[in-house]
Amino acid sequence: MVVTFVVHVEDKPGVLNRVASLFRRRGFNIESLTVGHTEIAGISRMTIVVDTDADGARRVEANLCKLVNVIRVDNITSSPSVFRDLAMIKVAATPESRGAVMQLVEVFRARVVDVAPDSLVIETTGTEDKIDSLLEVLRPYGVLEMVRTGRVAMARGIRSVGERQGAEMLPDEEGDVSQSV
Repeated sequence: MVVTFVVHVEDKPGVLNRVASLFRRRGFNIESLTVGHTEIAGISRMTIVVDTDADGARRVEANLCKLVNVIRVDNITSSPSVFRDLAMIKVAATPESRGAVMQLVEVFRARVVDVAPDSLVIETTGTEDKIDSLLEVLRPYGVLEMVRTGRVAMARGIRSVGERQGAEMLPDEEGDVSQSV
């Protein structure tokens, strides 16, 4: 089963390495890992996707919680959540094929972000299946290059999964992060 973790960490050098090393040491393969800043200065958010069973998911969650720079770990696999990937796809586009490619882009609610004499760069967001489907219909035109972000995820509703009533992540005066109740 595919498990999705949302991990809030201190935004400091070496944190990503410690998290990735935990997975390596435990023998888990990370299928997707995205990291970015959050709405709170000094805190980054990781979305980590791993293929494991329920027991493995509990072990991963427990081990992540033990890491020094980890603030909070949420397993949102079975929670109501929104999942998205981003992809940029460079497609060969001759003057004759450009119109057909642009029609496909519209059907998939993607958009052209760069036009060159012999190619188009297309940006799309959505589920992995949507991106895979777009990629398949573009292949006959010639996919020249592609990059994908991996999954980002957010629990639905006002409060995050695992967040207690009144609990907030706030940086203190020294710039470190603490959790208060």
